[in-house]
Amino acid sequence: MNINFERLKDRITKLSEIGRTPEGGARRIALCEEDKQGRDLVRGWMRELGLEVTIDKIGNVFGVLKGSGNKNPIMMGSHIDTVGNGGHLDGPLGVLAGLEVINTYLDHNIIPDHDLCVAFFTNEEGVRFQPDMMGSLVYAGGYDLEKAYSTKSNDGKLLKDELQKIGYLGDMECGAIVPHAFVELHIEQGPVLEKENIEIGAVENVQGISWSALTIKGEANHAGTTPMHMRHDAGYAAASVSVMVRKITETIGHGQVGTVGVVICI
Repeated sequence: MNINFERLKDRITKLSEIGRTPEGGARRIALCEEDKQGRDLVRGWMRELGLEVTIDKIGNVFGVLKGSGNKNPIMMGSHIDTVGNGGHLDGPLGVLAGLEVINTYLDHNIIPDHDLCVAFFTNEEGVRFQPDMMGSLVYAGGYDLEKAYSTKSNDGKLLKDELQKIGYLGDMECGAIVPHAFVELHIEQGPVLEKENIEIGAVENVQGISWSALTIKGEANHAGTTPMHMRHDAGYAAASVSVMVRKITETIGHGQVGTVGVVICI
């Protein structure tokens, strides 16, 4: 029993057209209009297949094909929100591949023993709301729902209000669907497997993330006449922090990574 690759590719292409950027990527930031359009498209495909579609209180979406054994579902999925110029596979592949697996069962009129579930989770990228992987974290019980609701976006909007605005403030309790197993097909996010010419691998661990925000206050003065030894340059201090982050990763080693992602000078 083989999947229909052309059908999978067609769904990936259609989703990638939502939020398409001039550079060829896709921008569907969590709970913005483009994210709503993407959600509506994927949820529509779930309904076309006759799946039982539910939305939980953090906006995670689940489509279930009932099995014959009344057993906890085998869940497949990922996310469909993307970063500013994100690729078309990072997240969506895991969701649409899961949908294709279910579609293939239906094509062959096979009823699985376990329920099959495909899911996509809210705000996995963490661009507009922090922390990232929020929807799956709340679903798994690792983050308080009310705390998530009160999170403000980088444009000053409350997460709960934005869920309601796009029509994805569900009523199902988070974690109500308890999977027998969870499978996520994902592209490699780094260059390691590709460099070593390895086609596929199993994830053994994932990075633990710590976010820090620093405010560095300097002193504005005349750039052409203030001697260097008398300056209090916040930009210079910020650059020094960036260099030090790199040095720390090199000192620790063993796969340690560090990034200064945003510097705003005012």
